[in-house]
Amino acid sequence: MSLNVDYNLRPDYDEVIQDIANYVINYKVVSDEALTTARNCLIDSIGCGLLALQFKECTKHLGPIVDGTSVPFGSRVPGTDYILDPVKAAWDIGCIIRWLDYNDTWLAAEWGHPSDNLGSILALCDHLSQKRLSKGYEPFSMREVLEFMIMAHEIQGVLAIENSFNRVGLDHVLLVRVASTAISAKIMGGSKDQILSAISHSWVDGSSLRTYRHAPNAGSRKSWAAGDATSRGVRLADIALRGEMGVPGVLTAPQWGFYDVSYNKTNKDQKLKEKSDQIFKFNRTYSSYVMEHILFKIQYPAEFHAQTAVEAAIKLHESVASKLEIIDKIVIRTQEPAIRIISKVGKLANAADRDHCIQYMVAVGLIFGDLIAEYYEDDFHQENQLIDKLRDKMIIEEDNQFSMDYLDPEKRSIANAVQVFFNDGTCSDDIQIEYPIGHKKRREEGIPLLEEKFWNNLNTCFDKDKSKLIYDLCLDQEKLEKTKVHEFMELFAK
Repeated sequence: MSLNVDYNLRPDYDEVIQDIANYVINYKVVSDEALTTARNCLIDSIGCGLLALQFKECTKHLGPIVDGTSVPFGSRVPGTDYILDPVKAAWDIGCIIRWLDYNDTWLAAEWGHPSDNLGSILALCDHLSQKRLSKGYEPFSMREVLEFMIMAHEIQGVLAIENSFNRVGLDHVLLVRVASTAISAKIMGGSKDQILSAISHSWVDGSSLRTYRHAPNAGSRKSWAAGDATSRGVRLADIALRGEMGVPGVLTAPQWGFYDVSYNKTNKDQKLKEKSDQIFKFNRTYSSYVMEHILFKIQYPAEFHAQTAVEAAIKLHESVASKLEIIDKIVIRTQEPAIRIISKVGKLANAADRDHCIQYMVAVGLIFGDLIAEYYEDDFHQENQLIDKLRDKMIIEEDNQFSMDYLDPEKRSIANAVQVFFNDGTCSDDIQIEYPIGHKKRREEGIPLLEEKFWNNLNTCFDKDKSKLIYDLCLDQEKLEKTKVHEFMELFAK
């Protein structure tokens, strides 16, 4: 046979795809801790979405593609009067949840925000619950939503633990699309073959570049990219359930597969020796680990690698606020990932640029003793020139211990330290914080503040009576789990 002719033997589905499919089909959630954490994640994510509705740059993206469109059994977008098809509703819900960079976070070799998958889960469950009810069938319960969330978190998070997509220039929303596709196909009642097909197509799509998250091109696409990814998951699941064939060797196919084309982990001139020779690495099987260890952004709408730096800066505010004009230098010790993705010098072009700059966030904390979403906006930045003056005085240093503890599975810390030096020879305390308040190790301290955050976010959108109704339901685990999804979503409609 000629060496230039492909041997056309169709393979089985790649092992990575089969493992995900088997997980969503067979796994039963038994962890009370995961279910409780999922409830907290649900209310925090929706609250972040409600808060984002206060920003016109976000709301301009929302609503039907064609004005006046009427959708039978349409999905609701929390905090709005939109009733949309599930694909666009997933886009909108994912967009508002992610807009302010305030929802949950997962940090490992790859990072990301697993609650981004809520766009697909809520949109599909709302639509299908209404449709089921119209035919006399049982609608989805919020318990099922929490279970779907746990599985979506797990897929995205486990793929991220030892596989760094950012190091080859790919954006982490790829993992949102993979997880959303798998869970969407399950929600829609797909067979195993249909779920396998759907997941394979999520990898065929490849990945967006990280260009829009980094200088000099950082911009607001990073605020809607997750909505786009979770929406695509719904669309791909729909395509698969219509009978579309899958692409079984999408990851491992020599020359044309994801590993060779996008992940750059194999020699393009050398075929994989065996079908089982997977390039992705895994140190655990899928369960409920990720949800149980998820990180919440409770106090500050800031990229997570800087959360402890902001907390340290705010602790220093009282002692340095009267001496800002005589600062000589500010030393920030941090972990390697923070240096790679959020350390920036030079002009910051927009709000999305600023909320991914550790120097900007620390400067705001030192000056104002707080950090809220409005502090990233153009008007605020222009009115406070001292922020950039302090940025110019900052020195960023990697602390090797911080970097090691960041990857240590027993710690998974996200440490930062901030110290201010003055031109009179004095200096502040060196404030070091190992775990942010949203870390599992600070749950007891963090959850009351997370509930307060949810209450405040509800009040940006609803009157006190409606806010109280929603709040009381959402804090009652048993009552919430029994609530039907369409009834839950109706509570958030305007």
